[in-house]
Amino acid sequence: MRPIEIVKDIYCLPAIDWNIRDFHGYSTYEGTTYNAYLIIDDKITLIDTVKSAFADELLDAIGQIVDPKKIDYVVSNHTEMDHSSGLPRVMHRIGEDKPLYTSKMGLKNLSKHYTQKWNYHPVDNLGELNIGKRTLTFLETRMIHWPDSMFTYVNEDKVLFSSDGFGQHYAGVERFDDQMGDAIMPHALKYFANILLLYAPLILKLIDKVTELGIPIDVICPDHGILWRKDPGKIINAYVEWSRQAPRRKAVVIYDTMWHSTEKMAEVIVETLGEEGVHVKLMKLRTSHRSDIMTEVMDAGAIMFGSPTLNNNIFPTMGDIFTYMKGLKPLNKIGAAFGSYGWSGEAVKIINQQMEDMKFNVIDPGVRSHYIPDDDGLAACRELAKKVAQALPAK
Repeated sequence: MRPIEIVKDIYCLPAIDWNIRDFHGYSTYEGTTYNAYLIIDDKITLIDTVKSAFADELLDAIGQIVDPKKIDYVVSNHTEMDHSSGLPRVMHRIGEDKPLYTSKMGLKNLSKHYTQKWNYHPVDNLGELNIGKRTLTFLETRMIHWPDSMFTYVNEDKVLFSSDGFGQHYAGVERFDDQMGDAIMPHALKYFANILLLYAPLILKLIDKVTELGIPIDVICPDHGILWRKDPGKIINAYVEWSRQAPRRKAVVIYDTMWHSTEKMAEVIVETLGEEGVHVKLMKLRTSHRSDIMTEVMDAGAIMFGSPTLNNNIFPTMGDIFTYMKGLKPLNKIGAAFGSYGWSGEAVKIINQQMEDMKFNVIDPGVRSHYIPDDDGLAACRELAKKVAQALPAK
């Protein structure tokens, strides 16, 4: 880990986790980073720590700037263990009695995670801490995405430490947006779709609140991925757009199949949607990760699910995506179902109920095909696709 100076006397300390491939059900196929930050001032302040496996690496990086024992204050913006599990090692090294600033809920959560009797200092929303030439302001961001979450803002430097906001699961040598360009945006979108989508209404309120307060931001420093210094407004504007969840003329067809019958139905549906001028993605559940599916679902106006009936139920992989998607609560979706069956054929009915539970607009009872779809069955699939296309926005 090599410290990187963001602005004078404020450093990013990035622990790069090149090999992680799963983050509580999210596919991190390009790894991730855990970013901690160090402010050199009259009171030397550490903002967040890292995952426990990287704690010694963090301490070594701090040692390249200053003796870790000279740290005066520690700020914990978020309790989740990819940021806090390094705390015990860090506090042991710098001194267990050093003040540890956290939100009020953060105090409760950290106390549940760790048995050490640290010198907690819970802060109020918009509370301030003077560290010398600088003043830190704490902004409560409850449920974005944990109850304890908060941001820390350096007033004089206009630097925002945004915890899990505006981050990306990406491991690379690049540290800033101007080094990545637009290539970082798919990672940011995937992060939003799989971690923050549920909290989209709260994000809009938070951004409105920051705008009302007139807080200028020159640099956004998230706890994962690259930092936004060239154009922090770009990611803020993207969060506003993503949070609104305005549907596009796009459909995602999500399916699984046993003997290729449901697959044939899916392929005809996709072909017809394309002919109707719909941007369409076909995603088979056993070859597409749930987190990549959710990323495509984000801006889609229509979601179509195809499943064979297995033991009077939907296919197991379909159950997985419904469990995952329900938790993220996507809004403004048209829904439709299809599937092949051999005996009883409950899958389409079950899918319809799942979509209704998610408040999708289910525009058709769905198409069922007995065993292998014949010409009439495939024609019904085409009609279903046309009906979906007609219900989508013009562009």
